[in-house]
Amino acid sequence: MINQNDKKNNTPDKTECDFQNAIRELGIAGMLRKSNIFKKKGHSVFSVFQTLLLMVFRGCSLYEFLRGKKGASAYDDNTYYRFLDNIRFNWQRFLLLLSAKVVSYMDTLTRPDRIRAFVLDDSVIPYQRSKKRELLSWVHDHVIHKTVKGFSMLTLGWTDGYSFIPTGFSMLASAKEEKRINAPKSGTDKRSRGWKCRREAVMQKPQAAIMLIRNALKHGIHADYVLMDTWFTNEPLIRGILTEGLDVIGMLKKGNQQYWYKGRLYTSAGLALSAFRRNTGSILGSIVVQTKNHKIPVKIVYVRNRNNYNEYITILSTDCSLSDREIVRIYGSRWNIELFFRTSKSLLNLGKDSQSLSYDALVGSTTIVCTRFIILELLRRRANDQKTICELFFVCCEDVRDIEYRDALRSLLSIVLGGLKQGIIKITKEVKSQLLNWYVSQPAFIQEICPDLVWEV
Repeated sequence: MINQNDKKNNTPDKTECDFQNAIRELGIAGMLRKSNIFKKKGHSVFSVFQTLLLMVFRGCSLYEFLRGKKGASAYDDNTYYRFLDNIRFNWQRFLLLLSAKVVSYMDTLTRPDRIRAFVLDDSVIPYQRSKKRELLSWVHDHVIHKTVKGFSMLTLGWTDGYSFIPTGFSMLASAKEEKRINAPKSGTDKRSRGWKCRREAVMQKPQAAIMLIRNALKHGIHADYVLMDTWFTNEPLIRGILTEGLDVIGMLKKGNQQYWYKGRLYTSAGLALSAFRRNTGSILGSIVVQTKNHKIPVKIVYVRNRNNYNEYITILSTDCSLSDREIVRIYGSRWNIELFFRTSKSLLNLGKDSQSLSYDALVGSTTIVCTRFIILELLRRRANDQKTICELFFVCCEDVRDIEYRDALRSLLSIVLGGLKQGIIKITKEVKSQLLNWYVSQPAFIQEICPDLVWEV
């Protein structure tokens, strides 16, 4: 930690103390050395890394920190920028080593028969005001349905239903050269890690996804399934994942994808009439078919859409032995990666830590954000899992439960209420009226989750 001038500010808060203890326990200094993140001369790489890691908890940016009282005894700004811009540092290996150690620890807290899964998804990191950032590209944001300047952060994470650990990411530029605003830096040593990162940045997204899965498996991070959304659930990628020894559970698009059933080709909508059952509640039915080109046996489950009673969503599983309810339950764990993106962008400064124009700095700062999330997730698990108290609790206590719909909704509504009370979330009278109408129309068990909502609105 950096010593402060003021004695009152010299005492680190509980969060920083917990982080420091976790850093020492995990052996992050050794992981940095194994990942070629070290210097023979000059300032300590570990102290620079630790300063950047804890920066978000100081409530200021690196620029504000260095020019304020808190940074009076810190290194100069060039030290931090040179640290992030180093092309020799293997940030991908560091993140894999860290996530493998944390996943191995969490594996000891759960039964061997508990489902583990990889979650694959991407999120756009926009840089709308940037002009000279290396490999800056035009990418499509599926949330706002617009093309923006930035990068697509393809992320692979591991989950046991309760905890989520990011195991790797690829900060992808556009694979099409005409959509890249800026070219990669010329003269980069092809033997360095920086050149390999730039080569991976222009890969097609399915190829990058297989690479992330393969790297995670090589480092001993094991899972049973890969959970994906509609963009990734296609036959070529499913076949590639199956060759790695993993099954796939993913949501299907509402399109014209065709499947073999009883010697004929049908779309998923055309198969619905054969799959539907009567009086089945939220799960309408399922059917076992084969994919069009490679005839891979898959099970398609039809689930009623809660937002529209007359519509349904379709979930595909390559493990046909699973029950319909189990497929839906496992796929629900995919939501953890959405929480990771939201937390990283809103609270952990994803895409905001470094103002450097170098692609190496972008990868380095993103790895630091993932490290913050992993340590926070480890601390959360220890705070809520009774098995971590001592060996007696480990023997007697049951596994932590997967997050349920009620708990997830309560957490979401608590965030909304907190934002309204603190003035962070500002809504118009029309939105308040719609929110109140939604709350009144909900069943009693949902109204009981957050009874104060109507008064806040």
